[in-house]
Amino acid sequence: MAGHNKWSKIKREKGANDAKRGAVFTKIGNQIAIAARAGIDPTMNSALALAIEKAKQANMPTANIQRAIDRVADKNAAALEEITYEGMGPGGIGIIIETATDNKNRTFPEVRNALAKNGGRIADAGSVMFQFARKGVITVAATGEDALLTILDSGADDAVEEGDEITVYTDQKDLAKVRSAIIDAGLEVTGAELQYVAANTIPVDDAEVAAKIFKVLDAIDDLDDVTNVHTNADIQAEV
Repeated sequence: MAGHNKWSKIKREKGANDAKRGAVFTKIGNQIAIAARAGIDPTMNSALALAIEKAKQANMPTANIQRAIDRVADKNAAALEEITYEGMGPGGIGIIIETATDNKNRTFPEVRNALAKNGGRIADAGSVMFQFARKGVITVAATGEDALLTILDSGADDAVEEGDEITVYTDQKDLAKVRSAIIDAGLEVTGAELQYVAANTIPVDDAEVAAKIFKVLDAIDDLDDVTNVHTNADIQAEV
């Protein structure tokens, strides 16, 4: 999971920088609007509650959050569609690209071009996805055996300590429940969302290849319609 976490950390840092200029609000707003389809009350809709929490962590204004929720009832608002694309990147890595779009005829060429211009390509449906599983992923600002045991006792499937944080993996339906249990146990949760997690990773110890991988992942993540990017690359090289 090392490479998965390394890209996740870069995304969080990038997201924080994007939030300063408002670029991330469009992505999170789309996630909120899609989650709100299952109900606009976050106390009854855990997906919406998690999306709102993500928005608050990015310092998204309350008015923007409410506007995203209100899109569900706005008949004049363009309908959003969730589309997941699969791609291959430098070094033979697999890439899963989640999007939320009101115009797939715009989104697909943008994703395809971002891949092609940076050493990747669009892959056939199913040719990459089978290597991944949909899981809940929670980031906890803690270290040590006691924290790991507390997290596992909270119902997590697995927990991995890296640096100054612990990455927690859950069954996708247990994400909200495990997150709440970890918080109730007194630990600080800094992130929680559904992700595509690779069953097996591809080690990348060549710095040049690693740099190319980060370049293509960054180019995809920069697209407004892209809500999340996942890879099976285990980046071991320092870039």
